[in-house]
Amino acid sequence: MKQAVLFISLCASLLTASAQNVVDEVVWVVGDEAILRSDVEVTRIQAAMEGQRWQGDPDCAIPEQLAVQKLFLHQAAIDSIDKDVTEAEISSQIEARIEYMIEQIGSREKLEEYRKQSLTQIRQSMHDDLRDQLLIQKMKQKLVQDIVVTPAEVRRYFKDMPQDSIPFVPTEVEVQIITQTPKISIEEINRVKDKLREYTDRINRGETSFQTLARLYSQDGSARNGGELGYTGRAGWVPEFANVAFNLTDPKKVSKIVETEFGYHIIQLIDKRGDKVNARHILLKPVVSDSAINKSTAFLDSIADNIRQGVTPDFLAGRYTGTFNFEDAATIISDDKDTRNNRGLMANRSERGQTSRFRLQDLPPEVAKAVDTLQVGQISRAFQMINNQGKTVCVVAKLKSRTEGHKATITEDFQVMKDMVQQKRQEQKLHDWVVNKIKNTYVRIDDAYRNCNFEYEGWIR
Repeated sequence: MKQAVLFISLCASLLTASAQNVVDEVVWVVGDEAILRSDVEVTRIQAAMEGQRWQGDPDCAIPEQLAVQKLFLHQAAIDSIDKDVTEAEISSQIEARIEYMIEQIGSREKLEEYRKQSLTQIRQSMHDDLRDQLLIQKMKQKLVQDIVVTPAEVRRYFKDMPQDSIPFVPTEVEVQIITQTPKISIEEINRVKDKLREYTDRINRGETSFQTLARLYSQDGSARNGGELGYTGRAGWVPEFANVAFNLTDPKKVSKIVETEFGYHIIQLIDKRGDKVNARHILLKPVVSDSAINKSTAFLDSIADNIRQGVTPDFLAGRYTGTFNFEDAATIISDDKDTRNNRGLMANRSERGQTSRFRLQDLPPEVAKAVDTLQVGQISRAFQMINNQGKTVCVVAKLKSRTEGHKATITEDFQVMKDMVQQKRQEQKLHDWVVNKIKNTYVRIDDAYRNCNFEYEGWIR
């Protein structure tokens, strides 16, 4: 842990120094977008912080990657993909990354110290990059969405493949969970609401603007834009938020306080355009107390003990008959609606569909750690984690099944082989698209890069 802290601290210092000391110059131009030398250096340091490795010379690979990103972003703008990326998605990604950094460093305070930024400023600094990453991801998905692989194609692909080239299927697990959201005290909720009422009063008195307070205090990625969310359809927001935002009529007014799964908001209308609304908001999240977390973990540990012993909990006595098991407990007790409706079973969703099987590295880190040493059928002790809404939840997990790693076979692992063939075809489609896009895009490269061995042909003319 100490080495991780020192490494992240060093990288953060280098990142700050890079931004301050690099004498900027344009090194590439793609269409009407410029790539600066500082962009290259900052990307290099960020990649080092995340442990990313480059194929080939980083001095060539990094600017090429940035250039390819410009191509996808340009196409995303043409195809209006931006409407498919919501602030809720961006905020969720930001919170997940912040929690990971906090876990590596040890505390929020240490993260702020090493980054020399408040959490709000860190969220703001991450917003645009994560939005671009989501746009690129959705643009790629659109480009390959029509690729279909048939069973015959899969069999032909693997028929003559050497034994040492057959893919290895890593260990996969199925996991069930029961979650409890620690209760937030009335005092904490009132503290948050009082803050939002104070902000509303300051805005109404003309003391300051909504945008200024959003930049200073909102705990959402939109804070850097003064809380502005952009034109969004009703389905792009959670229902509680959308119901209020779409009923606002006066841009000078501030909404009542709105509670959603993300926290508490106040909203201000900016404009309406057809069936879309542009609004700004301020989000505050109540802080969960240690005592509430301890209470929830103790409750879940007692439930797990009941299940192990086949004893019905006292609070269900008279209402539950039969042997008390994990599946029933998840249905009756769990706060997580997705897994509760599936008897606790977690779902692994991707662009290729949905399955109940996970590689350990694809599970939330806390869940993976909890089940890694369990035998099939065993239940973990209670632990805490951050869910997709950025909330602290307490969890017990059960290892439902484990399939050890093995060489893929067409009879047992057809889906794995199909995914491999489909991925190859998608990669080729995207490669061909980039090459064709380069041909039809204005490109100018600094002479220092003309001897690079690029992944995509056509950059140098």
